[in-house]
Amino acid sequence: MRKIVFGINISADGYCGHEGMVADAELHRYFTRYLENTDTILLGRKTYDLMVPFWPDVVKTPSEEESLNEFARAFDSQNLVVFSTTMQTASEKSRIVREDLKGEALRLKEQSGKCISAGSLSIASQLSEFGLIDEYHFVVHPVIAGKGPRLFESLSLPESLRLQLIGSETFVSGAIASHYRTSIDPR
Repeated sequence: MRKIVFGINISADGYCGHEGMVADAELHRYFTRYLENTDTILLGRKTYDLMVPFWPDVVKTPSEEESLNEFARAFDSQNLVVFSTTMQTASEKSRIVREDLKGEALRLKEQSGKCISAGSLSIASQLSEFGLIDEYHFVVHPVIAGKGPRLFESLSLPESLRLQLIGSETFVSGAIASHYRTSIDPR
């Protein structure tokens, strides 16, 4: 069975709006490695609109920074599943799903392939409520943002979710990446 993983940048005070966060080559390499272990990303419409066409365009017109190009290629290699009731069209590697996030995630987990990435806060929050996220990758940046969307702001778990630390990495910027797993059985 495939795993669903979630990776996110957050400020020390729990915001995910990228205020004051350092998006340097080391961070891009970290998330490139993360994407190399996945082949499908589940996105909401807003995150999809932020990521596409930006990263595919970097593949077509490379940046001077090789770490950006590597991340762009890793992102562009993914199959994208966009959950939206309003989108009419999407890129060729994208599929629009109008309902049943849980059912779609369970179907994808049963298919062969690499890990599946929860690629937006709204999708990750819902999948966490369903107990469908197998691993979490939190990159905590040394900044107090004070504003922006909060991590799992709308999450409503019946009980706390205990995570097991798999590994961690400290970046030159002071950001700390922590990799956790959970053993929740969604059935």
